[in-house]
Formats: sequence, structure tokens, C-alpha cells
Amino acid sequence: MDKIMRALMLLCIMAMSASVFAQSGRVVQGMLRDTESRPISGASVRLFSDKDTMATSSNNAGFFTFENVKGTKLTVRVSSLGFSTFEKEVDFPEGQKQIQVPSFELAVNENQIEEVVIQGVPTVRVVGDTVEYTTRDLKLREGSVAEDALKKLQGVEVDKDGNVTAQGESITRVRINGKDFFGGDVKTATQNLPANIIEKIQVVDDYGDMANVTGNKTGDSEKIINIQIDPKYNKGYMTTLRAGYGTEDRYQATAMWMGMTDKTQVSVLGNLNNINAPLFDFNTMGGGARRRQGGGGRPGGGGGMFGRQDGLTNVGSVGVNIRHDFSEKLKVYGNYSYGRDDNNTVTNKLNQYYFDAGTQEEKSESDANNISASHRLEANLEWNITDKDYIKLTPQFGFNDNSVRSNSFSQFFDINRALQNQDADTLINGSTAPRYSISGLYNRKLNDRGRNLFINFNYDNAATNSDFDRILDRLINDPNNAEATTEEIYQRTLQEVKNKSWNAGTSVSYTEPLSKNGKLEVTYDFNKNSYDNHRFQEARNEDGTLYPNDDLSIVNFDYNQDYSFTTHRIGANFAYENDKIKYSLGAAVQPSLLKGVASSSDESTIIDRNNFNIIPIARFEYKFSRQKNISINYSGRSNEPSVDQILPYVVSQNETNKIYGNPELNPEFRHQMMLRFRSGDFQKGNTFFAFMSANLTNNKIVSFMKRVPGTEKGMLQETRYLNETEEPIYGVNSFYHFGKSLKQKTYNLMLMGGVNYNKNVSYTSNEIAAVEGMKNIANNFIIMQGLFFRYNPSENLELNPGVRYSYNFTKNSITDNNSEVSTWTPTFIGSVNITPSTIFGADVSKSFNKGYGSLSNANPFIINTYIEQKLLKGQRGTIRLQAFDLLDEQVNLARTVQDNFSSDTQTNRLGRYFMLTFTFKLQKFSGMAPSEESGFPGMRRPRM
Repeated sequence: MDKIMRALMLLCIMAMSASVFAQSGRVVQGMLRDTESRPISGASVRLFSDKDTMATSSNNAGFFTFENVKGTKLTVRVSSLGFSTFEKEVDFPEGQKQIQVPSFELAVNENQIEEVVIQGVPTVRVVGDTVEYTTRDLKLREGSVAEDALKKLQGVEVDKDGNVTAQGESITRVRINGKDFFGGDVKTATQNLPANIIEKIQVVDDYGDMANVTGNKTGDSEKIINIQIDPKYNKGYMTTLRAGYGTEDRYQATAMWMGMTDKTQVSVLGNLNNINAPLFDFNTMGGGARRRQGGGGRPGGGGGMFGRQDGLTNVGSVGVNIRHDFSEKLKVYGNYSYGRDDNNTVTNKLNQYYFDAGTQEEKSESDANNISASHRLEANLEWNITDKDYIKLTPQFGFNDNSVRSNSFSQFFDINRALQNQDADTLINGSTAPRYSISGLYNRKLNDRGRNLFINFNYDNAATNSDFDRILDRLINDPNNAEATTEEIYQRTLQEVKNKSWNAGTSVSYTEPLSKNGKLEVTYDFNKNSYDNHRFQEARNEDGTLYPNDDLSIVNFDYNQDYSFTTHRIGANFAYENDKIKYSLGAAVQPSLLKGVASSSDESTIIDRNNFNIIPIARFEYKFSRQKNISINYSGRSNEPSVDQILPYVVSQNETNKIYGNPELNPEFRHQMMLRFRSGDFQKGNTFFAFMSANLTNNKIVSFMKRVPGTEKGMLQETRYLNETEEPIYGVNSFYHFGKSLKQKTYNLMLMGGVNYNKNVSYTSNEIAAVEGMKNIANNFIIMQGLFFRYNPSENLELNPGVRYSYNFTKNSITDNNSEVSTWTPTFIGSVNITPSTIFGADVSKSFNKGYGSLSNANPFIINTYIEQKLLKGQRGTIRLQAFDLLDEQVNLARTVQDNFSSDTQTNRLGRYFMLTFTFKLQKFSGMAPSEESGFPGMRRPRM
């Protein structure tokens, strides 16, 4: 790491030296405009001579500048989306140090331009995998943040937890000006970035850095958002301070400062509260220069809206994000974040297990305290060495320290609803998880016709150390004798888990143009995951003596697993692209090897498994018009079983819950087809987005579960694994969104929904000696529908009534006790300016839940409301009185359906409170006085 840091410092010094030297060379300046004399910003401008290869872009006024020009006979080439490429030769007059070339006039390219500008309707461009919205016409109230702007975009939805979906798919990452912001953390960006500095929002189907650099797409995409800052805000600063206190001793203190110049951007965020408002998501790490590869051999073992997170949480966090452009060729950016959460969650759960003789139930209650402290550090360096060579390096580091204390009480019932046993479980768990990684890429353009070489790599190292101390008190009932006294079993298990892993890989892609529109791509990908896992457990009686293993239970063990999973993938495909059609066809072969040793205190086994897969490559895109396109993508991947699933000996959490591996398991192979359709008549304010995804899995790894009631130890459970070779396992997911805007977006109608179907297979038995179980085919259907209306005549009034419906039905082949739940949720969200400086708002929703069994009585009616007053010069101050959950009915209810059981869960959430907050804001850009800028700069206020 020291060598890497010294190398990065050397690169920075070289770049700064070059920047200083540039001030003494020749200077070339010019301006870009269209055929109507309007300036063109953001265009790519390149300068070539026998001594120069330089690149820049035009600013907001259309100007561009090249410094330190050495040649005298120059070629200037300009390209910009929607315009024909322009090229002009320029002679530098002898003896001059600076020239101003005549304005370049770019002609509109009718085959490429996507933009349609209609007053009152945001400009929308559909360009391949990107849907781009301008924000200048959105009717946003002062104080809005990026999240408020997202809610007004057709096809984009923000739920009450702050999670963002676009065209039915979850947003996994947010970038600002093309670069990850706090590692791509979605809510950190959307809930803190002020909306008034945003120029455009892009929703992108991202295929990774290789696709972004070379244009060659492989694998599945992830849905991301890129936020473009208006260039006029590239110089200045903004700051926000907020403090609040309320009933139930609720408090909030937040602060944000963001400063920007043409070359530097610095953001500092801080947050301290007990109203469930986390600042960072530490499950998110930046994308890096190479996507991490998955595969088999996975290791075994072990908000948004204020008040919407499960349980009650005390939050403390701070972070800084820095970006600096040393030159047009060298850019550095990164971030550091720290957070500490102290969460208490109360959970009620109802599990139903399906068998041929009927359904068994498990009811449980738990109270858990989870304290977590997390660090995250990331850096990125991007260097355009020449116009043909590009390098990116991304080092990352993270550290988590967690502790959990929980108490739970469970009751187990047989198929006749007779009580079998009751468990009281106490758990103390502590764990630490350091991780670090580095990834990089190099791209070389071998000629101007498209010949290209791309190489990337990654190395990741992670470790987890966990200690478990679990005490189980079990009371066993005799359902056949109501007068019998219950028997008691006490067991204390101490478990230590140490998991170490590293992943390394590299990819090479070579592209050769075959014609004007066709090219051949040859790829090679190597990936290796290596694991060194250790798990030790011993059990003791109440008096401290060792609890022995016996024929039915294994509670004392010492397991070690040292193994690796290696894949090589070699592929070739032909790609074709013209103005209407884009497709690629080919195939790849992927041999894989799972190799290692697994041992217990008295057994050992060699793991040596080879597999070979042939993977088709197919992708098709068709552009019907400027505003309508369709894309179809096929991908396939092999998934190895985890080591726990193939071990020849039993792994046990306690004496009544055991897992048996199957050394004969084969890997499963998953085919997936994705279809996306985008259409819009933006002149009329109409948009339509739809997607459908279908998957088929061969050799699906399924579970064989035995649950045996009425034994001397209560309910016994065994889990085994096998490949399903008779039944095809498949699923289909779909989503659509239709939006209609009228009268310059004063009226907006949104209709959205989807249907999901998944077929799951499992095997079950009530007999401990059973060799084959009964096959259960679970057909799961999910239907979702929403209808919403928005009345938004100005930024001073907005009314949003709507209703959402969900239906979840599972039909099991071995029992008539099928699962069926549904929820209706009418909502109303609105705000109005009572006076120019006084705002009243409300958020009201009522849920009608059906089919959740004993949890169905949770039909919360949630009323949130606030009133706020602007004050001080330039409305820099805001005082707000907020009422949250007036009826004190806040709960969370959810259903999970798996192969052979369903689980309904209800958790507590932050209840009724009142809070008074004061916010002070200040921003100054491009020489404007602070009072001239009245937009609300930053930390998101509580959403009602």
C-alpha cells in the first residue's frame, strides 16, 4: 500500500507541474454555437498537431481553451450529442502566443438528436441505455433536495423509506457529474444535494467501466442515477445547520458544507439524532474499476423518512467527499465516512412450514439491541495519459465492529395446532470485519477505426471474526397428555467463527473492426475466490459441565474449511451497430474448479470438483424513433453450491437444528432474458416504460427439510440439499409505468404496476429416517398496482392523492393450506403556502392488511403533518413544528415466501412525537451575494 500511495503522490506532483508549465505556452481559444447562434456547452473538443494531442470541453457559454500548445499547424475536432462532428484546420501565426479562432457553427444531426423542448414539460432524452431529464421546469419549492426532484420525474418513484426505483428497478448507486458520491450511496446523495443546483438527472442501465470505456456490454446491468450539476454552480459554496428537539426526548443535529471551484469539490456531512435518520449506508462500497465476480464456494457461517427504519435508533455519523481535477487528463476523487448506530428492535414473527400431512407453525417474539460502528474509505484516480491511453485505479478500505444482544421466545405447533415446545433464547454476539481492496483498468485505443485493447483487475481481502454466546431454555410439551408436566432442556453454546477470504481477477478484451458497422470482440476473464474458514463450538449444561454429543445431535465441533473456486471464461462475439439497430451474438466457454480441504475434529474430506459451461452471448437493441426504443439481453451464469452444502458431515447450530451436506451436488446454471421498452410523446407529456425479466435454472439446488415434532427433545429439524432435475425452475417478473401530464405539468396522472411469478421446489418430510421427501411445488404470484394523481399548479401548492394495492398468493402442491395476503393503501401527500413564507404540509396513509394471520390486526393509520415559517434576510432561516404519527400506529408488516415455508414479520418503528427544528442556510455562487440565492442548500428535512 505504501508503494501505491507514493505512486499516487508522484502522479499528482507530475500533474501539478504540468499545470504550472502550461501557463507559459501558446493558447488557443474559441467558441461553439449552433445554427441559431446559441452557445453549445459540454461539447468534446480535441486538438491535434505533429506535437500535440489535447482534449477539453466547452463551458456553459460555449467557450473552450487549450494551453501550452506546441504545434503551429493544428486540427480542431468537435463532437457533441445531437450535432454532426465538426473539424477545422487552424494555422498558428508565427510570433503570436495566443489566438482566438472564429466561432465554430455545428449543424444539427437529425439522426442523433433526441431532445424535444416544450415549455412546462421537462426536456427528456432517450439515448440507448439512458433516460435523461432536465430539471429547470420542475415546480419545486425553495428548500427542495434531489429526492424531491426525483419524485416529479415520470417513471421514477421514491418510497417512504427513501428507496428509489426507476422503471420498476431499484437504483443501486448515485453519481454526481459521473463520479461516485460517498461511494455511490443513494440516500446520502438524494436526501442532501439541493435541487436548485441540479441541471440534469440521468437514469442509466450501467454495465460497468468496461462498457463505459469501450462500449462493449457484458453480463447484467444495474440501474444507477447520475446527477449533473449546473455549470454556473461550479464556483461557490453552500452550508446548512439544523437543530431540533421534541417530545419523548427526540433530538436532531445536522450540518452540511459543500464548496466548489472549476477543479475542486469538497462536501462535509455530519449527523446526530435519535429519529431513525441514518446518513450513510455502509453496505454500499464504490463500484471500483472492475466488478467483483461471484460464483460458488461461498463462505459458510456466520432513513429515508425519519422514523421509518425498523426499531428505534440513535445515529451518529460524519463524512467527507473530495474531488479534484489536476488537469483535463488527471482527476482524483474519494471519500471517508464513519457512522455509529445503536438500534433496538422488537419483532413478532409467524412462520408456516408446508408438509403433505399439513402445516406446522412457529410463533416468535424477540427484542434485540444492535450496536454497529463502521468506517469506509475510498479513493479513485483517473488519468488520460494520451488521447489513446486511459488508466483508473481504485483503492478501498472498510471496517465494521458489531455487537448484538437479543432475547427471543418461540412456540412450535404441530399440524393439529397442538403446542410441541417453547424456546427461550438469549444471544450475545460480537464481530469485527476489516476489508480492503484495489482495482484498476487500462484502455488503449489502437486506431481510430475502433481497434481497442482493454484490461482490468481487482484484488479484495476480507476477514470476519465472530463470537456467539447462546443460552437455550426449552420446555417440551406432551400433546398426547395434557396433564403431563413439561420437561426442560438447558443448553449453553459458545461458538467462535473466523472467516478469511480473498478474491482476485482480471479481464482482457480485444476489439477488431470488421466493417463500418461491425466489429469482433474476443474476451478472457479469470477469477479466483479463496476462503479459509474456521468454526468452533462447544455446549455446556447449566452447571457448566460439557454437554455431550450423542447419536441424534452434534453440538461440540471444530470445523476447518480451506478451499478456492476458480473460473476461466473465454468468449467471442460479433457486434453490429447502425442508426436503428444494435446487436451482438457469440458464445463463451467457462471451465471452473472448486478445490480444497474440509475437516472436522474426526473427519476430513478432499474437495476437487470440475465443471464446464457453454454460455451464449446475445443482445439486441432497436430504435423505433428518437423517443422510443426496445432492448433484449440474454445472460447466463453458473452458481456452485456453498461448501456447507457439499460437506460430508453435519453442521449444527444446536442439537435440534442440523444441516447435512451432499458431496454429489452439481452446480446450477441460470439463464436470464431481460426486455426493456421505453417510449414517450414528450410534446404531449406522455411517457411509458416497461420491462419483463424471465429466468430458467437448470440443476437448481433445492432443500430437503425434515421437521419432526413430538420427540423427547421437542421439534427436531434437519436440512439436506439435492439438485432438482425433473421440474424446470423458472420465474417471470414484469413492470410498467404510464404517465400523462397536462397543462404544463399542472395535472399529472401516473399508473404503474406489475406481475411476478416464481416457481419454487422443495422436499419435506415428518419422518426423521426418511430418505426421500415429498416434493412440494410452490407457485408464487405477486400482483402490484398503483394509481396516483398530482395537482401542481405552482411551487406554492401540490396535492398528491393515490392508492396502492399488492396481492401475494402462494399455492402449494402438497397441502390445501395455501398462502394469500393483500394490502390496500390509500395515501394523500400535500403542501400549501399559507403565506409566501409560511408552509403547511401533511402526509396521510391508511393500510388495510388481509391474510397475515394473528398479525392482520395491524392496519395502521399514519398521519404526519408540519407547519414551517421562513425568516431572516433572504429566508435563510426556517423554523418548523412537526407532528409525526399522530395516532401512534406506526408498524412494519412484511411477508417472505421461500421454497417450503412463508414468514410474516411485524417490527416496531418510531412512534408518535412532536419536534421543533431551526434551520440556517447560506450559499454563494459565481460572485453572487448570499442573499441573492434563496434555495435550501442541503440536509434533508423530515418528510411528512
